[in-house]
Amino acid sequence: MLTGPAESPPTARQWLGLVAVALGVALIVVDLTIVNVILAPIIEDLSIGSSEAQWIQESYAITFAALLLVAGRLSDLYGARRIFLLGLAVFGATSLLAALAPGGGLLILARFVQGLGGAMMLPTSLALLNATFTGRARGQAFAVWGSTIGAAAAVGPLAGGRLADISWRWAFGINLPLVVLVVAGVLRYLDASPRVRGRIDGVGAVLSAAGLGLLSFVLIEGRTYGWLMTTEPLELGGFSWTGGLSPVFVALLLSVAALGAFWRRQTVLGRAGREPLMDVGLFSVRSFRNGNVVTLMVGLGEFGIIAVLPLWLQFALGYSAFEAGLALVALAVGSFAASGASFPMAATVSALAQVRIGLALEAAGLALLALIASTDSAWWLIAGALFVYGVGVGFATAQVTNIVLVDVPERSGGQASGIQSAARELGSALGIALLTTLFFTTLASGTVDRLTRAGAARDEAERIGGVVTDSAGSVIGALAQDPRTASAAEAAREAMAVGVQVSGYVCAGLLLLALVATLFMSPKTEGKGRGSVPAEPGPSEDPSSSPADVHPA
Repeated sequence: MLTGPAESPPTARQWLGLVAVALGVALIVVDLTIVNVILAPIIEDLSIGSSEAQWIQESYAITFAALLLVAGRLSDLYGARRIFLLGLAVFGATSLLAALAPGGGLLILARFVQGLGGAMMLPTSLALLNATFTGRARGQAFAVWGSTIGAAAAVGPLAGGRLADISWRWAFGINLPLVVLVVAGVLRYLDASPRVRGRIDGVGAVLSAAGLGLLSFVLIEGRTYGWLMTTEPLELGGFSWTGGLSPVFVALLLSVAALGAFWRRQTVLGRAGREPLMDVGLFSVRSFRNGNVVTLMVGLGEFGIIAVLPLWLQFALGYSAFEAGLALVALAVGSFAASGASFPMAATVSALAQVRIGLALEAAGLALLALIASTDSAWWLIAGALFVYGVGVGFATAQVTNIVLVDVPERSGGQASGIQSAARELGSALGIALLTTLFFTTLASGTVDRLTRAGAARDEAERIGGVVTDSAGSVIGALAQDPRTASAAEAAREAMAVGVQVSGYVCAGLLLLALVATLFMSPKTEGKGRGSVPAEPGPSEDPSSSPADVHPA
């Protein structure tokens, strides 16, 4: 077997560059979750309605998911570092705009464009790590990156709860000094990235953005507006969709059409030797193809539970927003503990084995959480279950990314990272859609059943169940304060606990399915540095390309 030169350990400069990238990733993940906590003071301060409030929540996530593939291709053409820095600039400018927004319209606009900045940063962060680290250190770098995502998703509600006590505007304003710090770190500690000659497929960019954006809208808003027929009016600006087929169903049809046309176009361009936005040949790489399936399934099982846990903690157990965020810190601690443990494990435990350990621990943590969920669960039991879950997130999230990208040619690292990021985001959006629908269905039916068994009239029980569900449980405290409705509050708390039980077991089952799917992942170069073994040319590598085709950026 041919081997290359001995792998040299990363320098302190490279590790500091990793810290800068990880902090940038933390910013974009936190902004996906923080608005859920600060929404109430935003509504009160800006005097906005429920429709505007919903778009403030969802606009960032929709734009973010829609542009990941385009951002990945830009990373290859113009250099990952350059696109990452540009994304930081957009993210910082729109954070300032959001912090100063005098009304809901400008805040929604800021959130839409902020999603563009986030989309430019996530896939390029992967491409930067993929190009900077090799061999064992590469797995360690991805461990830090993955732990950062898991921790940031948990810390977002905590940060939002604390900053909301001062002003909701600080939740956006705090990004500015952090963006400056990340920019300085990236410029100082990361080299200019290589770039390849080429162009952007404009038609493909429009089709992919439209298809992914519409699909994200479907997954996020299906429960709100109805999956087939309209159940709630959709209002955007002066436009109102009030009846007939649901806008979600129409968006799904348009999404399928756009993504189908996108795939066909990319296939035709690739066969003609032209330049597609997404090299479909990458899917001939077994570890990349199957790894993205696992990535989607992991996102589906991991992030849905984060959407419902704060509701149970606050409205069933009586935690404040800050206390609920504090409880989720156990998840972040577990995630970083896994990151630290992965460093010494890298010499003896493969990345694929770490993914499997992580998925098993995630499933165990969620099953334990479901087992203990009640109306009076002890905080230490909750923290213990979330810690185990967090350890699993730290292992699985990081190392599945390592495996997905390990056999991808470096010149295609940007678009491969964009595809992997899109799979992750769509998985998380699908998981949130599935889990929130399941949770609120269980909450509504459970409340009604408990009230009718206690002797309440069916119509009155359904009215109360509807009020509880429409308020996401926030009305439980008010019901408990009135002796006439105290029993309804207790019924709602019990139903909410059952909702967490069902959600926990379902997520655990999904993660076990992801564990089974890892049996079909088989990276060729796992655990080796690039160049240590002569690899087969990748699907997008041109054997005749010369160094002149690659330029630093």
